[in-house]
Amino acid sequence: MRIGLTGGIGSGKSTVAGFLIEAGAAVIDTDAIARQLTTPGGRAIPAIATEFGAQALDSDGAMDRPRMRELAFNDPSIKRRLEAILHPLIGAETQALALSARTDLIVFDVPLLVESGRWRSRVARVLVVDCEEETQIRRVMQRPGWTRDTASAVVQQQAPRRQRRACADAVIHNEALALTDLRRQVLTLVERWRIAA
Repeated sequence: MRIGLTGGIGSGKSTVAGFLIEAGAAVIDTDAIARQLTTPGGRAIPAIATEFGAQALDSDGAMDRPRMRELAFNDPSIKRRLEAILHPLIGAETQALALSARTDLIVFDVPLLVESGRWRSRVARVLVVDCEEETQIRRVMQRPGWTRDTASAVVQQQAPRRQRRACADAVIHNEALALTDLRRQVLTLVERWRIAA
């Protein structure tokens, strides 16, 4: 079974992904793939340097993520140019990992699953992790280097909560849930989906 996992930034999606691994799933994290592609020597680095110049890289030769994030939020054309480099590479790596998975349950962790418009047809189920926007912002601000303004800007650029929930086969409302309760919800859902498959 192929499941698409998504949720807004700060929703707790990564925690849910960990519980899915516990349930025996192979989790393919598209954000992790993107980070790997943009580390020093990563496969996307030459194209990024060619497209955006040396200022797009940090002193180690990785993509300067804070700088590119800010530029992409302020200029949609920069976002499109960066996505044109990254998305084909992410897609190829995602497919390779899915083909090599040794489990009956493959989870594609895709933050922008709804926004991309391509994923619904590739998965049997969509699981959305949801919480209030203020909770998202508060959680993101606990990460190093994130301000309220930056966190809020990211939340506003992602699909609205109602749009994500509308495409979901299941929604986990991760608002003030204890980790034990969150874990139980995830494991129960996976078991139900396995029985129904």
